[in-house]
Amino acid sequence: MSNKKLLIIGASGHGKVIADIAKKMNQWDEIAFLDDNQSINNCIGLKVIGISSDFVNYINDYQIVVGIGNNNVRENIYNQLEFLDATVATLIHPDAVIGFNVNIGKGSVVMAGTVINSCTKIGKGCIINTGATIDHDNCIGDFVHISPGVHLAGTVIIGKSSWLGIGSIVNNNVDITKECIIGANSFVKENIKESGTYVGVPTRRIST
Repeated sequence: MSNKKLLIIGASGHGKVIADIAKKMNQWDEIAFLDDNQSINNCIGLKVIGISSDFVNYINDYQIVVGIGNNNVRENIYNQLEFLDATVATLIHPDAVIGFNVNIGKGSVVMAGTVINSCTKIGKGCIINTGATIDHDNCIGDFVHISPGVHLAGTVIIGKSSWLGIGSIVNNNVDITKECIIGANSFVKENIKESGTYVGVPTRRIST
């Protein structure tokens, strides 16, 4: 098994940012993409070597990361990779600040300017996006997307496959259940027990 090649599934905006992190980490001799848009031959100077389903041809030679922002699509591909015993990469930008006793799951990506404070657990296949801050003793479920500029206070729990929009804030000791969407610039003051879409300051539920 080679650990010197990285394959990114998805060559759109999110995939580009992952490639930039990978370059800065300087752990791989070769970085390539898979993307379903067959008109794309390269992305930021890196080759696109097939479509997303072609990953089965590369699992013995590459570490693989899913560079797709949609939580459900990312989870589906991740589960296929896990079933096939692929080596799933975890990427952390060198400028991220990671505290003591932080656990980051396989396939998660931590982007530039993020702060993850001590005793926090990040699940598998998560996106911790640019400039987000996650304070102490948080628990972030699998396949969660924390958007740029999100701020989570201490002892926050975010359920599986939830998406927190850009600039949203979550109060300390708040639990958000699975499969929630929190709108941009919203403030979550109290526990959210039902899945759905929430917006506002403080948040209110607007749809299931």
